[in-house]
Amino acid sequence: MNSCRTASQRITLNSNMLIVLKGDPLSTGGIYATSFTGKFAHRYLKKQGKDMKESYGWQARAQWKGKPLEGAIFARIGLYFGDKRVRDIDNFHKLSFDALTGIVWLDDSQIQKMIVEKFYDKENPRIEIEIEEMVAKLAPHLVK
Repeated sequence: MNSCRTASQRITLNSNMLIVLKGDPLSTGGIYATSFTGKFAHRYLKKQGKDMKESYGWQARAQWKGKPLEGAIFARIGLYFGDKRVRDIDNFHKLSFDALTGIVWLDDSQIQKMIVEKFYDKENPRIEIEIEEMVAKLAPHLVK
């Protein structure tokens, strides 16, 4: 059973900001490799991951004109895949979050709440990240 929805089935959220990163979302498992020096393991980003992270950074800079956000953040991530293969939903946002660090937010640790959804869009695979700064009256337990 395929759990991906089509782009037309997307439920939108009223949010302050939207960043769209073009290209098929990449899984964390496919972009990192491990090397060993003696008994010590070292995990590193493969060339494909470095290239995509750089591309995401340039795409974000073209869309984000303000300073990086400083407060607590709510993020809603839409993963739009170009095919209907079965995928775990939790392995696809790390690279995009890292790429947006220093551009959209100071550090991705500011993200206090997130929703991740997956969709199918053969013509336009992408990641959409809707961003809202959280305010104390809405979520006092999450805002510092």
